[in-house]
Amino acid sequence: QVQLVESGGGLVQPGGSLRLSCAASGFAFGNYVMSWYRQAPGKERDLVATIGNPGATNYGDSVKGRFAISRDNAKNTVYLQMNSLRPEDTAVYYCNVRWFYRDYWGKGTLVTVSS
Repeated sequence: QVQLVESGGGLVQPGGSLRLSCAASGFAFGNYVMSWYRQAPGKERDLVATIGNPGATNYGDSVKGRFAISRDNAKNTVYLQMNSLRPEDTAVYYCNVRWFYRDYWGKGTLVTVSS
């Protein structure tokens, strides 16, 4: 059974940093592309970043140069380091894997950027 559990969200001031984690289980983690998405209130869910193995990365235009995705295959965990946060980064952040042609999601972790 595929499980994705996000953690690390919270309230941060503009310009601050947070690191999100996603602990994965139920599949061969190292063999799959992992992704982070986010969904702001009233908006669609958008891709933030993806990471393959051995670590090719891709980022949404709005986060390039500020966010960094990484993975630790020994811990079955993917991370999202978020720097220079802006109010428009406020959203629920979701971890994703496409396993056997089906998308799996965690429950999300809320990031609020506000002074």
